[in-house]
Amino acid sequence: MELGIPEFCLVVLIGASGAGKSTFAQRHFKPTEIISSDTCRAMLCDDETDQAVSADAFDLVYTIAAKRLALGRLTVIDATNVQAAARQPLMALARHYHVWPVAIVLQTPEKVCLERNVGRANRNFGDFVVKRQVDNLRRSLRTLRDEGFRVVYTITPEQVDAIEIVRQRAWSNRKTEHGPFDIIGDVHGCYPELERLLLELGYSINLTPGHNYGFTVTPPAGRRAVFVGDLVDRGPDSVGVLRLVMSMVETGAALCVPGNHDDKLARALAGRNVKQTHGLAETMQALVETDETFRQAVRRFIEAMVSHLIFDDGKLVVAHAGMKQELQGRMSKQVREFALYGETTGETDEFGLPVRYPWAKEYRGEGLVVYGHTPIPQPEWLNNTVDIDTGCAFGGALTALRYPEREFVQVPAFAQYAIPKRPLEYNATQLAAQQENDQVLNLSDFQGKLKLSTSLMSQITLREEQTAAALEVMSRFAIEPQWLMYLPPTMSPSETSQLDGFLEHPAEALDYYRRAGVNEVVCEAKHMGSRAIVIICRDSAVAQARFGVVGEQIGVCYTRTGRRFFNDPELETAFLQRVQQAISKLNWWESFDSGWFALDCELLPWSAKAQDLIRHQYAPVGAAATASISAAQTALQQTVTRLPESVELQALIAHTQLRQQAVQGYVDVYQHYCWPVQSLDDLRLAPFHLLACEQRPFYDRDHEWHMQTLATLAEAEPRLFIATEYRVVDLHDQAKVEQAIEWWQSLTAAGGEGMVVKPKQWVVQNARGLVQPAIKCRGPEYLRIIYGPEYDLPENLARLRKRGLSGKRSLALRELALGLEALDRFVNREPLRRVHECVFGVLALESEPVDPRL
Repeated sequence: MELGIPEFCLVVLIGASGAGKSTFAQRHFKPTEIISSDTCRAMLCDDETDQAVSADAFDLVYTIAAKRLALGRLTVIDATNVQAAARQPLMALARHYHVWPVAIVLQTPEKVCLERNVGRANRNFGDFVVKRQVDNLRRSLRTLRDEGFRVVYTITPEQVDAIEIVRQRAWSNRKTEHGPFDIIGDVHGCYPELERLLLELGYSINLTPGHNYGFTVTPPAGRRAVFVGDLVDRGPDSVGVLRLVMSMVETGAALCVPGNHDDKLARALAGRNVKQTHGLAETMQALVETDETFRQAVRRFIEAMVSHLIFDDGKLVVAHAGMKQELQGRMSKQVREFALYGETTGETDEFGLPVRYPWAKEYRGEGLVVYGHTPIPQPEWLNNTVDIDTGCAFGGALTALRYPEREFVQVPAFAQYAIPKRPLEYNATQLAAQQENDQVLNLSDFQGKLKLSTSLMSQITLREEQTAAALEVMSRFAIEPQWLMYLPPTMSPSETSQLDGFLEHPAEALDYYRRAGVNEVVCEAKHMGSRAIVIICRDSAVAQARFGVVGEQIGVCYTRTGRRFFNDPELETAFLQRVQQAISKLNWWESFDSGWFALDCELLPWSAKAQDLIRHQYAPVGAAATASISAAQTALQQTVTRLPESVELQALIAHTQLRQQAVQGYVDVYQHYCWPVQSLDDLRLAPFHLLACEQRPFYDRDHEWHMQTLATLAEAEPRLFIATEYRVVDLHDQAKVEQAIEWWQSLTAAGGEGMVVKPKQWVVQNARGLVQPAIKCRGPEYLRIIYGPEYDLPENLARLRKRGLSGKRSLALRELALGLEALDRFVNREPLRRVHECVFGVLALESEPVDPRL
């Protein structure tokens, strides 16, 4: 005997003491699903039969049940529950959390209950208690459904052993269906536009008189249509739309949720008293011209629709008017009403229409909610929701959202079939709904301890002191958060070299990747400049539409800590225009089908951004060291005339000469990376990552592709761009490895900083997890400005070789995961807070106490 219950519901066991409720619960439900009043009494006073604490025990029952129901967990109440008053709080919980209450009544004879209680410890209450409970139960059987129980099962002792509980999937639960889907907005009787849209989406439509309501529709391979409701009214052919959609649903080519117009039509067809306004009268008249069989089929079709549907492991939710996160997957009259009508404030606007509560502004759910109901000029993204009702019946367009591609396909209305009471452009502003909502970020989203989830790392924890440091930088120095779509990760150096005179050497970097299972690496010459992220748009209209910035801005250039790179607005504008011109020469706007690009670059010279650092740190150190060592040499030379035979003195003189050479090398090396910047022509930009464009992030392309693609910028605009030299190295070809090392030696001998070694693929994972995305290997002379002029003296080198890299490498991997997650979220048009939390996370991690010289 199967008892079907929803997979998520509130199960209320009802029966007298001794009826076998606890035994039944333990047999059919998990221990964690059962909330027993006896257990709660014992938790409070160590005695499950102490009736003195019953009130507190039931408070505990209701509290635990509320927590479980809020989390979407099936909950079983194991108590007598034989009185209506005892069931009322449980019914209130079910209503509040929008779950079905299910009653399972154990109708055990009074005699059996009494016999069982005799054999149970501490059950010496009088027989009258059980008699009263049995009487209360008998009276309750007539009222359970009236109280609101959606399912009632009555079980006798003879049936108990044959019972099997079958958990039934919620009607809205289609999480195992992953798509791809074509989600179609409010049709409103616009049959010609629907037919054209389906054809553009790749569906074939064939007339089949007498079968499938007159149509056979074949979807593209693997795809399925999902309609957001409001199939009828206003347009020229509601009956044609119904026949087409019903045929698609019948054959599995489509699914459909109900709209308020559809619901009203079903009630009218059932003979209910509804006002035949907003096109319903015309729809009813058209249906009168059909046969009764079709009209009843239409009614059954609409009544069978589920309020909302959840797909793709909860990543996609479709409902006519939207669906709050706390209502998703739940079943109640309130859930259905929200799905049909949304939520109103109780006010009316100047057009006499209800003012809708902006639920999407507060939406924080993981699932993308696709809805319609409110006609707008163009689809609007807001907080991982999107309205795709673009008012076809009002002369707008019929819109479909392709999922998971997140691409829109539209067919303009062939005519204006109805006049809206409120213009589609009502409340239209310069900025999109998401951008309006993103104008102010919520401080609470970025305070305290945070746990961030990314596709590459399931959880990254930010400590409170780290978020506080990041808030300080972001609030005081960062550019507008709308531009901050990415911050680059830190980069670890290679393992410490044991070769004489070297702290870093490419042999260790290459060996690291070989041991990590990487076959090919790309070695890139390292430019001594400042890290710069450049975002460039085709024009200011794109900047406004995509980034939500107003004015004549066409892009931005910012540092690896999110600060504006240029202090001179005119220089920044000229710089961005030159970048824009290079991209235009290459026709990237058209070839990539994008109005914007994000580049990861080095901007040279180093002195362009580090002038204060050079002036106040490097130059004073060089000058002071040169003066002091010169004075020491002078003093030593004077001393040697008096003690010409002193071996110790000669050794000291030789050591001082080495120190003088080291200081001179220090001065030479930082000056090598500096030159005056008087105008834009004095700047050089070396891009090495094409981060993203409108259509996609590019971290799935290998580094050779990035190098080749970005080199064309230098060809298009050699006054600004320089191409980065690189080598592709097969780590199993020793000759290639040795050539890479020789190349590094030639680069560093010529004054270059060194090179960066990267696996050919941007993201590499092995059995131990993520592999370092890049390792820098710096030359011996360059390291003087990092570790000090005399770092390579034997006594200093021995000490520095004890440096540890584990903290730096862990940091690099976490920042990589956050950076790439930010790109994904931005390209997927997720809310700014979702993008910004990743960018913010990178900056917060930069406050980690790691040796900055690494």
